[in-house]
Amino acid sequence: MLKAPGIFSFTPTTGRVGTSVTISGSGFTGATAVAFNGVSASFTVSSDTAIQTAVPAGATTGPLSVTTSGGTANSANAFTC
Repeated sequence: MLKAPGIFSFTPTTGRVGTSVTISGSGFTGATAVAFNGVSASFTVSSDTAIQTAVPAGATTGPLSVTTSGGTANSANAFTC
C-alpha cells in the first residue's frame, strides 16, 4: 500500500502571486499536484519531505494540498493570499 503524503508546515504563511513557498512534510516523492485552495500550482519536489512551489495566479486564502499516488494531504492551516 502506498504511503499517503502529509503536510506539516509551510513557509512563508502569506504572500502574493509569485511568492516562493516551501512545503514541509512527508511522502512527497512522486507528487502529481500541488494546489493553493484548489488552484493548481507548478512545483518541484526537492525531497520526500520538501516541495518548492509559488503562489499561482487566481489563488485565494485557504489550505495547501499535495497529491501523490498515495492520496491527497491538506494543510491544517490556511495560506493567506
